[in-house]
Amino acid sequence: MIKIKSADEIEQMKVAGALSKMALRRVGAMVRPGVSTFELDQLAEQIIRMHGGKPAFKGYGGFPGSICASLNDAVVHGIPNPDIILRDGDIVSIDTGAVVDGWVGDNAWTFFCGTPSPEAKALCEVTLDCLKAAIEQAVPGKHIGDIGYAVQSLAESHGYGVLRDYVGHGVGRVMHEEPNVPNYGKKGRGVKLHAGMVIAIEPMITMGSPRVKVGRDGWLVSTKDHLPAAHFENTVAITNDGPVIITSDESGAWCDMQGGSLVV
Repeated sequence: MIKIKSADEIEQMKVAGALSKMALRRVGAMVRPGVSTFELDQLAEQIIRMHGGKPAFKGYGGFPGSICASLNDAVVHGIPNPDIILRDGDIVSIDTGAVVDGWVGDNAWTFFCGTPSPEAKALCEVTLDCLKAAIEQAVPGKHIGDIGYAVQSLAESHGYGVLRDYVGHGVGRVMHEEPNVPNYGKKGRGVKLHAGMVIAIEPMITMGSPRVKVGRDGWLVSTKDHLPAAHFENTVAITNDGPVIITSDESGAWCDMQGGSLVV
């Protein structure tokens, strides 16, 4: 069942969203050669807890980390590990979630470690554009298929792959609610969008084939052809005044390109 949130509940969700975005920003600023993904995880958990929240991912389905950290050909669900050290040229997708007063904020970003290849940089930029295009469709009267079509059509026009096996989702007092929000679809198809719905829109785009595999740990999802992937996500409320990004800071800025780093 899809759970419609009141205007007051959406305001409450913004607190969890802002904390999740703060953790994501701080972790992203720490991305540099020589840092382990475990160190990134420790920082995220420290930030979330010191501001009165709880890491949404830790213990969720048995997941051991406070963030998902997925490098290069890894798409999602990478377990933080002190033995995984970032190197110059890596791209690393960081997914963070925070729970505040029972509400969840969920977001992700793909960061550059040092100087990425031109191909990896282009993949990340197009994936971010896919997120923006999808959010524009998150208005009453549209359908889930309009969101998926916006992502799929843009990504595939650049020759990239769109994951079918993993999708976005509703967000509320639990991290995964109805409806599913695929990154593919047809205009005017699927669940109709109504004011008060809150969904996580999260394009997962690959440089090559969209086929993926799950690692031996039961979590890490990687591309079968070992080509890079990118992942961007925001929690978005559908309102009569247009889409509202729950996982946003006060400025509401999208991002800036500064040197070799993609900064949320």
